[in-house]
This record gives sequence, C-alpha cells and structure tokens, in this order.
Amino acid sequence: MSLPELRRLETDTSGWTNDDEKGTTKHLEAVDPMHAIAEDDEDGNVGLAAYEQSKAMGEMTPEQNKRIRKRIDMFLLPLFLITQTLQYLDKTALNYAKVFGMEKAMHMKGNQYSLGAAIFYIGYMVSQPGWQYLLGKYHAGRVLGASAFIWGLTVLVMVWSKNFTHVMVTRFFLGVFEAAVTPGLSLMTAWWYRRDEIPLRQTIWYSAVGWGGMIGSLMAAGISKMDDHPTPRWKLIFYLLGSITMLLGVLLYFFLADGPASAKWIKKDDRPMAVNRVAQSGVGLKTTNFDWKHGFEACKDYKTWLLSLAMFGSSVPNGVLTNFSGSIIKGLGYSTFNAALLDCAGRSLQVISLLIAGIVATRWANTRLLMMTIGNLICVLGTALMSFLPFTHKYTWPRLIGFWLINTQSIGFTMGLVMVSSNIGSYSKRIVASSFIFVAYCVGNIVGPLTALESEAPRYQTAAYCMMGGYILKTICHGSLWYLLWRDNKKRDTKYGPADPVLAADNGMKGMTEQENTHFRYVL
Repeated sequence: MSLPELRRLETDTSGWTNDDEKGTTKHLEAVDPMHAIAEDDEDGNVGLAAYEQSKAMGEMTPEQNKRIRKRIDMFLLPLFLITQTLQYLDKTALNYAKVFGMEKAMHMKGNQYSLGAAIFYIGYMVSQPGWQYLLGKYHAGRVLGASAFIWGLTVLVMVWSKNFTHVMVTRFFLGVFEAAVTPGLSLMTAWWYRRDEIPLRQTIWYSAVGWGGMIGSLMAAGISKMDDHPTPRWKLIFYLLGSITMLLGVLLYFFLADGPASAKWIKKDDRPMAVNRVAQSGVGLKTTNFDWKHGFEACKDYKTWLLSLAMFGSSVPNGVLTNFSGSIIKGLGYSTFNAALLDCAGRSLQVISLLIAGIVATRWANTRLLMMTIGNLICVLGTALMSFLPFTHKYTWPRLIGFWLINTQSIGFTMGLVMVSSNIGSYSKRIVASSFIFVAYCVGNIVGPLTALESEAPRYQTAAYCMMGGYILKTICHGSLWYLLWRDNKKRDTKYGPADPVLAADNGMKGMTEQENTHFRYVL
C-alpha cells in the first residue's frame, strides 16, 4: 500500500472511494497491513509507512500502550543487559588477568600493560562510526550478532598470546568489534521507547557495567580459591568469557529485531502503534540513507561539543577505573580475594545509583541534567578523597570509600547518551553526534591508563589528580548544556508559540532534525 493510499484511508474511514469521473464506486481491496510496514519513503525513513498506518487506526489506548511497552521490556531489555554485561566483562578481562599473572606470562614490563589497555580504545575509536552507520543501513540484529560472535572469538584468541605484540594486536581488534555495542544499543533504545521512557530503560541496561564489575570480581575471587590447575588461571578467564560471548552473537543474530515495525514477537495489529509510540518523541526512528546536510549540522551543534567534552572528562577516570581497580584496592593492603570482594561492593553502588537516577528522571520531567550534576559532584568528592588524603593505614577506609564513590560516574555517562537519543532529530545527525562523543570517550580511555604511572603504584597520585580534573570538566559542560537547552526552549516558545506534539512527531518521522522541526522542544 502506498503512502497516498494510506492517507486516503485516514480521511475516508468508510472504505469506499470514487473510482472514475462517472461517480462509480468500488470497495478498496484488502491489503496486508504488514506490506505497508515494510515500506519506507525515498529518503529511507524507516517506519514512516507504519506511522501513517497507525494514524489511520485511531488513537492508542492507555491499555494498548502499556501492553506494547511491557512486551518490548520483556524481550528487549534482557538482551541489551546481557550484551552490555558481556561487552564490559570482555573489555575489562585484562584487569583480572593481570591479577593472575598474565602480565608476567607475556613478559610485559614498565608501561606495557597500560598500552595494552589503551590500544583497545584505538580500535574502538576508528570503527564505531562505521558500526553506527551499518546498524542503520542494515538489519541491526544481524549486524550486532555478527559483531558479538567475532569479538567473542577475539577474546578466545587471547589465550594463545605469547608476548606483548600479540596482546596489542588482539586488544586492538577486540576494540574494533566491541565498538558496535554501547553506541549501537544507545541509538537502538530510541527506536523502541518514547522519550519519557528512555532514561529508566537505558539506565537498566547500562547498569550492566556494575553487574559486569561484580560478576568479574566474584569470578576473580572464585578463581583465586581454585586448586592448582594445568591451565593458567588468567587463561581460564578468556576461555569462559569468549565462549559465552560467541553464543550471545548467535542469539542476537536470530532474535534481535530491527525495530518495532518488524518485531515478530509484537502482535501484527500492535506493530503500527509500537511505531507511533516512538514517533511521539519527535526524533524519528532511523534512516537507511545518510543525509550529509544533517551530518554537517551535527558538527556545528553546541550539544555535540559539550557532550563530547563532558565524555572526555569522564572517560579519563573511567580508563583508570576499568583497568586498575583491582590493583588500586589491593594496593591499600588487601589480599587478591578481599580486593575482588571490595571492588564488587563498589560496583553495587554503581548499579544502585544508575537505577535511582533512571527512576527519578522518568518519574519527574526535566530532571535528567539534575541527576547528571549530582552524580558528577559525588565523583568530584570521591576523587578529592583519593587525591588529598594521606596514603597511610589510618586513611585506608576513607580512601576506599572515595574510590567507591566514583562509580556514580555512570549517571552522567548514561544520561549524556540519553540526551543524544532524546534531543537530536534525524538518524544521520544522531550518528555523527554519537560518533564525536565516542571518539572523546575513546581518547579519554586511552589517556586514563597512561596517567597511572607504574612508578607511583599503588597510590597512583597523578591518576587521582587527572580523575578529579576530568570530573570538574564534566560538571562544567553539563551545567552549560542545561542552561543552553533551557534558553533555546524559551526562544522557541516566544518565536513559534506552543509546540504541537502531533506535528512534532510528523516532522520527526520525515527525518527532520530538531533544529528544522519548529514544534520540537528539548527535554532537560
């Protein structure tokens, strides 16, 4: 069914239409509704036909909306959570392998471990724009599934590494294939959920970094208690994680849908309304054709630059946290087993803080940047304790608490990605803005491990100072973004009057950016 026919159906609900100049009529032929859903316009705006069909079906009831959302939650959130958890575990496996002697087995000296941690992000940085484009151009489930299978294989290959060069090559390609995950899942969340639903859902699946940290710590604690085994303990970590990730890749390939219009686990009659739900956000779903004009608009947008600078600020300490957490806690005087358990306790704070922020931002409108600011200030406090408290036994617990507090950094990270999916229209503009942000993420994570100087172990004083500076930068950027978005909403209300949510949805589904869409208003 063509779009003109769908619009004709919307205005002529009787199902009868004039056929010729003589006024003879005939009944419209029955059309499979899924045929309309499969169509996109010439600009590649995915879901536009289904959106038009949903408008012809009448207003969605609260019961229907709740049923569709519950269905999506049940099938999508577990997949996203598991995928992000394994991505985090595989990325940080080097941290645990170091504790069990991998560094010595690879004959790594001096700063080589930090370089091995950093090169992952070089691979990540160069490949993540391509993955975001491929997820929009092709079936997202198959793209992500193929990525997961290959990165799982890369994790397995790590057990055959013999020297520092092998580690560097393997870690680089691990970064290349893992780069599809966090940027991709963030963009895909906006394909399934309304703007007011995104914060809680995104914090749920991104809490995987906390769950992954806890699982990794418990895994390390368990391995440390194992009896002697012919296979080195650090290799057991890679065998286990690599195998599970490859199985996940198969699952994603066959079961992750490309969007609500094609999800087989949503009833056929509900699929147009599932698209309509997302359209209400005013940013559209995705486009298979890249719009260069919108891409260049992202390069000039203050939102892109402020979010990128904030991401760099948070990623410098993240690079330290993900690669040196075990070493830092162990350096406070704890055994390998106890250090793993204490790291696990800190990760639980990460999960709790993320879920609290997600619930607050979902329950009360325009509190996203407030949650980000609170999380940032807690991080500044935590790194101040690490930076300025004396490194003596008397201050072991305060320093440990300071280290735990920086786990709240994930609030700003996650909500920063939510600002992209909720406040930037046109998929082409979103992937460019997201690419800038994740380049900053990678650069920060490359710099972070390099600030943890081996000569300063286990205190890592330089790293502590850099972490605090990063969080201060992040706080300033988010505060500036808060003011500028509020100012622009006021300007739009003054210039254009109250926004029409229906027209905002129409324009978003047609691929307009938020700057072109005069009925769009930012969420704060």
